[in-house]
Amino acid sequence: MKLTLTVISICSALTFSTLSNAGNTQVPYPDGYRNWTHIKSMVIEPGHALATPFQGIHHIYGNKKAMQGQITGKYQDGSVLVFDLLNYTKNDDTIQEADRKLIGVMHKDSTKYTNTGGWGFEGFSANSKTERLTSDGGAGCFSCHMPKEENDYVYSKFRK
Repeated sequence: MKLTLTVISICSALTFSTLSNAGNTQVPYPDGYRNWTHIKSMVIEPGHALATPFQGIHHIYGNKKAMQGQITGKYQDGSVLVFDLLNYTKNDDTIQEADRKLIGVMHKDSTKYTNTGGWGFEGFSANSKTERLTSDGGAGCFSCHMPKEENDYVYSKFRK
């Protein structure tokens, strides 16, 4: 009897935990992303169509699953891409990194993010791991990524 009650309690706890996480569609902060593969860098300067709000230096990183997608053009669930957006300064004919503006994240989960092509989109403000910048479930980000449907909505390509 005691064993039965223990098993029922454990099963109930696991079911509650699964149900409470099932509705969580927030994209997690990508801890350790600077140790992932660096895909590319680029600079958006004033005058570019996306300068507001994306003027700055973009460093793009991908985890192992995302790197497989970089080769095939199709990304598995669990793929994560990050763009680390930094302000910049010009000094002595150089462009140098300044403070961080935001971290943009694309997280592939075809079950959670059905309305946005299987990708969750989030922005984290400056150096914060908790201050989120999206309030529309990633719909605005996804609308810009829609033209890249043939590449699973990803713009960046790994330079070999």
